[in-house]
Amino acid sequence: MTTAVGDNPITVRGLRKSYGDWHAVRGLDLDVEPGEVFALLGPNGAGKTTTVEILEGIRRRTDGDVRVLGCDPAEDRREWRARIGVVPQTTGAYTDLTVREVVAHFAAFYPHPLPVGQVLDMVGLGKHAKKQSTDLSGGQARRLDVAVGIVGDPDLIFLDEPTTGLDPVARREAWDLVRYFADRGRTTVLTTHYLDEAEALARRAAVIVAGQVVQCGPIAELGGSARPPATVSFRIPPELAGRGLPPLPDGAEAEAPTADGLQRIHTHTPTALLSVLLPWAREARVGELPELRVHRPTLEEIYLNLIGSSAATEAEATR
Repeated sequence: MTTAVGDNPITVRGLRKSYGDWHAVRGLDLDVEPGEVFALLGPNGAGKTTTVEILEGIRRRTDGDVRVLGCDPAEDRREWRARIGVVPQTTGAYTDLTVREVVAHFAAFYPHPLPVGQVLDMVGLGKHAKKQSTDLSGGQARRLDVAVGIVGDPDLIFLDEPTTGLDPVARREAWDLVRYFADRGRTTVLTTHYLDEAEALARRAAVIVAGQVVQCGPIAELGGSARPPATVSFRIPPELAGRGLPPLPDGAEAEAPTADGLQRIHTHTPTALLSVLLPWAREARVGELPELRVHRPTLEEIYLNLIGSSAATEAEATR
């Protein structure tokens, strides 16, 4: 079974999941493109895990149209299932099995699995192959979860908080694993609370709040018109003291200088602002503006702004 050329691996329209009067997912739309790493972001309880479990065929939806690798995941066909790799937040213990035996056991479920030894090396467990799986540390057990999820060499991989419990070195190794599958043209859906992880791995992301996508697109463009402005700051040199700022580009807002001469200007167009400030400084024979910095909003700041604005809108709508 193959996905038709040009089809997206994941297409979702109007997805809903309700439990009585409580709506976990409310009319969610989503498209994931071939070969990309796509991040799902959102606060706890936003509906991310519910959405992913519906895409994986684990949970049934209440309404909406869902296509994953060209099929309805609710049908959960065997040949379709073999093309999906799932790394959930937590998995059960594998009593009395070694690390190699656990991965070999799951490899037997797939028609064309990766070699067990290769998978163990990929996740950093090669030297622990003969170790009892119940004797692994928390970070090692998480690596085993990843090994189980990818041993089938899937076309589409779901990673739900894949680096939870890993130390910084192990996190970077897990990132390399995601990039390995991306380089092979595989598609990955990444659910994470680590915004640096999303920024490092994903090209696009969807921010989910209260069961709805509030924004979706390239990570560099998240926030759009709601994106917090950049801040250009510098220390006013003696040559410019008391001269006042030049006319600023539209939308730029300058704070009053601090007592020690630090000037901050907020703008959505820092390049345009610098093109005004630098000639202004040169006219006063200032070659360098002291401590000149351009601080662009981080993904965390953009994310918090998005979910804060969405929560405020939701609260207003329910009044």
